[in-house]
Amino acid sequence: MEKEPQLCDMIREKAGEMYFRLGFKGVTLDDIAQEMCISKKTIYQHYANKNELIAAVAGTLMQMIFTEIDTIAGSGYNAIEELFEIRKFLRKTIEDKYQLATFQLKKFFPEVSVKLNNSKFDRMQYCITNNLIKGIAEGLFRKDINIDFVSRIYFTGISGTKDTNIFPDELFSMDALHLLFLEYHLRAICTPEGITLLDNYLKENP
Repeated sequence: MEKEPQLCDMIREKAGEMYFRLGFKGVTLDDIAQEMCISKKTIYQHYANKNELIAAVAGTLMQMIFTEIDTIAGSGYNAIEELFEIRKFLRKTIEDKYQLATFQLKKFFPEVSVKLNNSKFDRMQYCITNNLIKGIAEGLFRKDINIDFVSRIYFTGISGTKDTNIFPDELFSMDALHLLFLEYHLRAICTPEGITLLDNYLKENP
């Protein structure tokens, strides 16, 4: 039986709405079916199980995020401004809204989480590599940095800031933590010209 693309998308969108509002753990396929006034059997015609549906929902969100990041990267910002604009987008769009769902994905659906994290690493390394190349060409980042190393360290650092055992909420808000990490990253790779631009940016955008 051929799947109906429209219904398949509608199921994914409704599931995403419910997952990100209530968490991945608490929402069952029965809940989604009831909300859509369809049978659970209909969901199974499009998604083999809950894990497959969760992977589709999370994958769609990730694609949306990186499409917007690509748009920001092509908007004419210099390499330093670009990273801050991406941070603004992520802070405004996803950090608080999807925090519960992200935590539950890692805890209760580890196989899905690992696959998505691998995909996230590939996309983020691509974005950061391009940012580093741009910054070097603009004279804002040092020419002697190891791009492959820095791009991997950046991913590791961003991922590490989400570990509340190391960075407890009572010591660091997520927004402040990401700003601290971004400044740490930039001061490690900037040329004197880049440091001046960074300092001016931070003064103008407290």
